[in-house]
Amino acid sequence: MQYLRFDFIAALTVAVVALPQSMAYAIIAGVDPVYGLYSAIVLSILGSMFGNSNHLATGPTNAISLLIASNMAVYVGKPNLIEMLMMLTFLAGAIQFMMGALKLGKLVNYVSHSVIVGFTAGAGVIIALGQFNQLLGITLPQGIHSTVEKVIATFEHMGQTNYYALGLGLLTIIISVMAKKINKNLPGALLGLIVCGFLVVFFGLDRFGIKLTGEIPSAIPPFQILSFNVQAVGALFNGAMVIAVIGLVEAVAISKAIATRSGQKLDSNQEFIGQGVANMGGAFFGAIAGSGSFTRSAISFQNGAVTRMSGVMAGGLVMVILLFMAPYAKYIPSAALAGVIMVVAYSMVDKNAFRKVFKSNKNDAAIMTVTFLTTILAPELEYAIYAGILISLFLYLKDNGHATVRMLSLLDSEGSKVMETNVQPKSNLPLNLPIAIIQLDGNLYFGNASDLEEKLSLTRGNASVYILKFKGVSLIDITAMEVIENFIEKVQHEGKKVLLCGIRPEVKEKMEKCHLTKCVGEHNVFLADNVVYKSLTSSLCRAEALLSGITVPEPVAAVGVAMPREAATPVIAKDSTLKRLAGWVERSLQDPFYQAELLKTQINLRS
Repeated sequence: MQYLRFDFIAALTVAVVALPQSMAYAIIAGVDPVYGLYSAIVLSILGSMFGNSNHLATGPTNAISLLIASNMAVYVGKPNLIEMLMMLTFLAGAIQFMMGALKLGKLVNYVSHSVIVGFTAGAGVIIALGQFNQLLGITLPQGIHSTVEKVIATFEHMGQTNYYALGLGLLTIIISVMAKKINKNLPGALLGLIVCGFLVVFFGLDRFGIKLTGEIPSAIPPFQILSFNVQAVGALFNGAMVIAVIGLVEAVAISKAIATRSGQKLDSNQEFIGQGVANMGGAFFGAIAGSGSFTRSAISFQNGAVTRMSGVMAGGLVMVILLFMAPYAKYIPSAALAGVIMVVAYSMVDKNAFRKVFKSNKNDAAIMTVTFLTTILAPELEYAIYAGILISLFLYLKDNGHATVRMLSLLDSEGSKVMETNVQPKSNLPLNLPIAIIQLDGNLYFGNASDLEEKLSLTRGNASVYILKFKGVSLIDITAMEVIENFIEKVQHEGKKVLLCGIRPEVKEKMEKCHLTKCVGEHNVFLADNVVYKSLTSSLCRAEALLSGITVPEPVAAVGVAMPREAATPVIAKDSTLKRLAGWVERSLQDPFYQAELLKTQINLRS
């Protein structure tokens, strides 16, 4: 209760901002503004009650509204439009709820930031173009729904421009922009709508053919029963999935951004559930699908909200304000709402984010550009998201399709310094040494298995013992293990030995399941150790023993007695080991390869 005053002040500010925004977003979605208001009420209350973030303001948003318009275009003018709209809202919420219940909160991380930046900017362009005729006061012929058709028809009817409507729209834009410059917390959009509504009433501007919003049926969202059928679910599921994912990405991204400043610990899965409950519940009260609003969430945080109660109160305050304002809302000009939407559309093109992405790397720039253009040009908006995700995956696989393989060469008998040589087709590799140390860096999987196979084949020379050192390999799949197994079999077919070292326990477990460790023998496998160089040193001792013809039997444990890992390491006299290592280094340095390479950079070995 001690935070109630702070939550109330923040909620009142959010409610004032939510009124014009929710009406504008409903228009973007292609439905009556009242559905946006219902969404601002119900989604805010349910999202805050069942979510996790203390500051996330749930309700209609620009990107989600545009996705709704794209999916509802085929139903415009049909009697079942609202029925299908509510079904779409419910399905999106159900998908979000299931993802939260199944603990899939981390899945949204696979939609890259570049995809969201490109999609949001493209959506801003489409929204602005789609409202151009409303700003000019031009009434388009029936049957025109797509953005391209609207733009073409607007230019064809440019002579019908209503300059009174245009003036009101521009006035709203000016008031909205100037209010932000004076004070970021000023509800510029609401002030613009109030001023324009006053001008319409005071001067009777409606007689000049200015289109007005019309009456709001009720300030209290009406309860309605949804009718489900398999055919409708099948038709809407694809769009609902995209709305669900984009909505979750928005909500989690906004929550995380504010949490870094507020210090709140977030639970993404609970936020998924909260968003799902909000949309599912909203469908029964005439609400369009929504998500977290960055603008309203930032206002909530900046105005001192402390608990989730601020979101609950914000929804309630929207309803209370509507009870008093509903009779006057019918005087709001459509051109003024178009002006509000134009300001929103402009803010969606994040110029700073664009610059950062273009400066970061070519891949991110390509992903953002493709998503941006697809958003504008594709017949369905969800194609833009799919295109962005697919090109992200393609570029990721392309960048990670190369296996990092190096050959290591000792420069002292202690193994503290080595020379690293990248394995490439034209590399001058040390292939005449008795012991070949091959280092595999990073994760190994199907995407770089072919490159791994090619590079391993280049390392085969005159060595009698091959040591495969796994550096930083925490993930390995069956395709990569088959490549390594084939390499081992080819080496063993020549009567040579292969040792494995630097292996993490989880990787060894996978190798055991695929019988890879059995190929070389358990006594020739050396786990990674916290002691620097221990794994490599142990494998070198084993290699020297094999070269010297020393027979090192596998340790045998009594039945029911666990054998410690150290017992599996060959025990060789320290002096003898150092002598053999020194001899091996001496032979290495006499190799022509080293006489040419020794002058080059020496790299410290890091396990």
